[in-house]
Amino acid sequence: MPEPRPGPGLGDVTRGRILFGGDYNPEQWPEETWHDDVRLMKDAGVNSVTVGVFSWARLEPRPGEYDFGWLDRLLGLLHDNGVGVVLATPTASPPPWLGRLYPDTLPVDEDGRIEWWGGRQHFSHSSATYRHHAAAITEALAARYGGHPALTLWHINNEYCTYDYGDEAAARFRGWLRDRYGTLDALNTAWGTAFWSQGYGAWEEILPPRRAHYLKNPTQVLDFRRFTSDMLLECYTAERDIVRRHTPHIPVTTNFMPLWFGQDAWRWAGEEDVVSVDLYPDPRDPYGAQEGALVQDMTRSQARGGPWMVMEQATGSVGWRDVDQPKPRGLNRLWSLQAVARGADAVCYFQWRQSRQGAEKFHSAMVGHAGEHGRAFQEVKQLGADLATLAPRVSGTGIEADVAVLHDWHSWWAGTQEARPFDRADLPVVLRAWHRALWEAHLTTDFAHPEHDLSRYRLVVVPQLYLLTDTAIDNLLAYVRGGGTLVCGFLTGVADEDDRVRPGGMDARLRELFGIRTLHEWWPLPAGETVQCDGFRGTLWSEELEADGTAGETVPYKGGELDGLPAVLGKGRAWYLSTLPEPEALRDLLAGIADGAGVRPVLDGLPAQVEAVRRGDALFLLNHGRDEIAVDVPGTHRDLLTGATVGGSVVLGRYGVAVLTSAASGAS
Repeated sequence: MPEPRPGPGLGDVTRGRILFGGDYNPEQWPEETWHDDVRLMKDAGVNSVTVGVFSWARLEPRPGEYDFGWLDRLLGLLHDNGVGVVLATPTASPPPWLGRLYPDTLPVDEDGRIEWWGGRQHFSHSSATYRHHAAAITEALAARYGGHPALTLWHINNEYCTYDYGDEAAARFRGWLRDRYGTLDALNTAWGTAFWSQGYGAWEEILPPRRAHYLKNPTQVLDFRRFTSDMLLECYTAERDIVRRHTPHIPVTTNFMPLWFGQDAWRWAGEEDVVSVDLYPDPRDPYGAQEGALVQDMTRSQARGGPWMVMEQATGSVGWRDVDQPKPRGLNRLWSLQAVARGADAVCYFQWRQSRQGAEKFHSAMVGHAGEHGRAFQEVKQLGADLATLAPRVSGTGIEADVAVLHDWHSWWAGTQEARPFDRADLPVVLRAWHRALWEAHLTTDFAHPEHDLSRYRLVVVPQLYLLTDTAIDNLLAYVRGGGTLVCGFLTGVADEDDRVRPGGMDARLRELFGIRTLHEWWPLPAGETVQCDGFRGTLWSEELEADGTAGETVPYKGGELDGLPAVLGKGRAWYLSTLPEPEALRDLLAGIADGAGVRPVLDGLPAQVEAVRRGDALFLLNHGRDEIAVDVPGTHRDLLTGATVGGSVVLGRYGVAVLTSAASGAS
């Protein structure tokens, strides 16, 4: 992983605490409510709130006319009551006057339709006018509040996720392409424009990939996704640099959405002082806990192994699912402590008080419609007490992982295109399946980019990386030569960085590494169809491979067109899976390879429903089941949450959590 860059970080804010609070929108309420809010915040142990995310129309009701009086009073009230402020720039939701007076600030979709105000995220990332006004409100906020004692962290914009296909975006896209390729000849070569008479003779002919009669140029689409991520990043860094100029000692963040398609989060994370994420697993999803673990592992890894921040989660329902059930009793606490177990030093919510009007009035909150006597707030109070108890021991501590899962947004973008043989083998589906297998085997994982230094890991797994640069391939080969164990899934190393299929349908260096002479055909499987292998069934995908005879271990297909051909090849420390084994088989296969690489579970003999994570010297045990269960834990330990001394085994109740340290190490 890259080394942490110098500058303020989350540790400069927490100082031995775990931040606890949520997105606070007091402009929705009369000011007398604010005093009740701070009373309840103190009661719940809230020490941090995010303010101003959607306040642009209140802060600047007319162009250049600022109203800061209410915010002055609010920040003073919060500071007087010991609540720190994460101050947001409100640029995710421009006021109606901006779109009315400056239509060029509004984004345009691929059909040429304008996205109007009345919702949120209605801004063009490429609009010079939008950027000017966003910089102005950011400058005004930073100048006024940079020295305020309540200010602990800057939060830029919110959930960057806009696309724009309009004319100003088209002009910026052409500039971005000039910087990338230099000449039209180089662009035509990269895009393969000899196909379908697409050759460009002038830069002005190039457009974003707008609505087309038939299939679009895949590399044009890939580059537009790269461009969009970069344009949004420019918007972020412009505002970040303004607040840094005023407050170089205050960390800066913006919140990712989990596994979001539209941002190259590896690159974005390198521009943040604090990496934060919004985390909303579905409580009805039987794999909701694993989804949370995946996002938590990825966010921790984007934070270069350091502490990270849950910027948003829900106490219960979210208001936007087809079937929107609340979290059952105890699940909010369990999933919040799971995030702490996997490195979070901030646990926050959207939002503090549930809205009575607007589009998210059915989105749960720390103080729900039931008020302070409702279950949501009572559970929030318990969680606040738990976090205050744990913070002195776990805040700032790290997590050691011997396994890395590789992921790259450019590969995802390239693999999610039209006219592919593998629509059902979407990367997130495969990524979740592999991470779930490792999670169920009780193996702690990091995430890494394929060009990162991988030498610290005993095992590296590549669920699917359709696009791999030459640098990434050389990195994987060097990792295996250096003694690491590598396991790759199907559709890895198919294309280069321009989405050009490599000769042989898979990079020749990788074929040699895995013992593959020829990849004859890809055989995607229809929905509901499986392929029989020796000892398990494969799903989603299969491949017609011819081995070169150098692989020491193979698992053949059984029956059908691929009978006798290798489904799995193991050549020394390099393994290739040409199908997706059913969940139990994938878990057992990866666990066996991990064991051979010297990777051990956090704790032996764990029940299936119990997750174990070691953070620093604290062992978190999390029961994801509704039934009480006993967990064998050798030795004598102290449970930080209860203060009890336990020996031999720990009993976890419904959605129960224990955080154990050696009894000899003391309470703090």
